[in-house]
Amino acid sequence: MTGLAVLAKRPRIAGAPTPRRRIVVHDYAGHAFPVQLSRWLAGQGHEVLHLYSADVETPRGRLARAADDPRGFSAEAVSSGRPLNKYALVRRWWQEMDYGARLAAHVAAFRPDVVLSGNTPPAVQHRLLKDLRRAGVPLLCWVQDIFSVGVATLLRSKPTPVRWAAQRFVEHAEFGAMRGSAGLVVIAPEFLPILAARGVRHPRSAVVENWAPHGEIVPRPKDNPWSRAHGLADKFVFLCSGTVGMKHNPAHLANLARAFRDDDRVRVVVVSQGLGRTWLEEVKAAERLDNLVLLDFQPFEALSDVLAAADVSVLLLEAYAGALSVPSKVYSYFCAGRAVVAAVPAANLARRLVEREHAGLCVDPADEAGFVAAARRLRHEPEMRAGMAANQIAYAADAFDIDRIGARFADILDQACAG
Repeated sequence: MTGLAVLAKRPRIAGAPTPRRRIVVHDYAGHAFPVQLSRWLAGQGHEVLHLYSADVETPRGRLARAADDPRGFSAEAVSSGRPLNKYALVRRWWQEMDYGARLAAHVAAFRPDVVLSGNTPPAVQHRLLKDLRRAGVPLLCWVQDIFSVGVATLLRSKPTPVRWAAQRFVEHAEFGAMRGSAGLVVIAPEFLPILAARGVRHPRSAVVENWAPHGEIVPRPKDNPWSRAHGLADKFVFLCSGTVGMKHNPAHLANLARAFRDDDRVRVVVVSQGLGRTWLEEVKAAERLDNLVLLDFQPFEALSDVLAAADVSVLLLEAYAGALSVPSKVYSYFCAGRAVVAAVPAANLARRLVEREHAGLCVDPADEAGFVAAARRLRHEPEMRAGMAANQIAYAADAFDIDRIGARFADILDQACAG
């Protein structure tokens, strides 16, 4: 790797002046770790505007300004005026085009020196790049996912001409924005050769793994106000918290509930909204799975207690996602310190992390019987769970150091501005 990746590894020179910049960080999803980065950058003296979408159903971070926030930090929601329907493709495309125009207006009003944009649909990123290039402002693409892979799954039932045209359009917008950007930040090294095979060989590419806001998500006792309020403090809980969409097979959660339906001490808790949650509601009603507890996304302020209600955290990712989507919930699980049971592809960074750090038990996404067997093993081996939890907490304390992560992003942003 060259360019940004090389620069990101260089230590800052003690006493060297740090340029003060106007920075936009756009995280379409509004997750917790990007807004932590925005606060850190503001704490270094930069003027930082954190933008996010108000239209998507997703777990959100600490987006409201607090009294102790750095003076240069502000956050604003961008909205097209109606909730996003991810699965109505034509309507979604028009709404994302509208959102892209509104986002560009927010950015232009702030007059930034540089923009870092991630978790962003291709149509939005493409529009943002167009406006920024006209203004001479560099865009860094923070590549959290490859959208065209998921779109291909959505299009499987469409007529061939429609499928071909839509797929080409999304790929053109997605990879074109990456090629035209001032640099790429990818969340796993596997992204780089995959992007290169699609014509994206950016000379300034950095690998920075995702993280969770250590110190904001903390280990808490299982018996806490949230778990008591939901009748979970005295139950053995398998917990899945976060998005359960097309890349996360909810059948594994239904199978867990079926496997433990005769054990009154066990609950399978899903804190989510959207497609997977709706499917689980139908299964729960049809099969009377009373041990399957379905809840909406919870406020970020309650997240530590939510995750602490678990005895085992559940991580899911479908095989087609391969290495191209790293479920960010795994990092929150590590901050909370609960053993993980995972059905995730072997090539995925999240699975490698769980296995390398001895933080849980993993199986392939198609191995439904193996997933339930791994869950049963964790159910009955408290010492194993305790050891896995300790490994997670130790890893999070070191790997999620925002001073180190923030310094890497600061260097990457400096290089984008210099270029």
